[in-house]
Amino acid sequence: MIVTVASFKGGVGKTVSAVHLAAYLRQSGSTVLVDGDPNRSATGWAGRGQLPFKVVDERQAVRYAREFEHIVIDTEARPNREDLETLAGGCDLLVIPTTPDALALDALLLLVDTLEEIEANRYRILLTLIPPRPSRDGEQARTTLLDAGLPLFQGEVRRLVAFQKAALEGVPVYQVKDPRACQGWEDYVWIGKEVLRGQRQIRQPA
Repeated sequence: MIVTVASFKGGVGKTVSAVHLAAYLRQSGSTVLVDGDPNRSATGWAGRGQLPFKVVDERQAVRYAREFEHIVIDTEARPNREDLETLAGGCDLLVIPTTPDALALDALLLLVDTLEEIEANRYRILLTLIPPRPSRDGEQARTTLLDAGLPLFQGEVRRLVAFQKAALEGVPVYQVKDPRACQGWEDYVWIGKEVLRGQRQIRQPA
């Protein structure tokens, strides 16, 4: 399975999502994360510690692709139309993370418009960096997206300091000594299960 993570805006948890989806998928089969972001955030993450899967850049992807059951691709932010056509056409699922703030949602809708223009429909939106209550930003964003008829993960990812610690230490969030680290991992386990469940449904014969 090939899962690509893309966004029109930086700072929405794109690399965090790619790393933790790869960590989850690694539990069900061999997994490689392809770092296609010029910032090489995933590569830097891996270099600071140890991740439970291999990280390669896009120039090495062809060499390693056949060796792994699952491929997760972390892309460059703000892909153009041509890039989106390639990304959407070359994966089983396009994951689009977004925070619940207005600017991120505006960027998300621009990306969705482009996906509709190129008739790409294998994508799902992931709400990330959800602030704790009493904020209702996450709930309101979910309602807005569902009312617009957009495909949305049932799960969402909370805003936790543990993710920043994980990036600094070069490990998945479940290895961080933080009282809420397990909550961060639970969020991505939920998302990972949705990814696998959706893929099994696609593969079932009609």
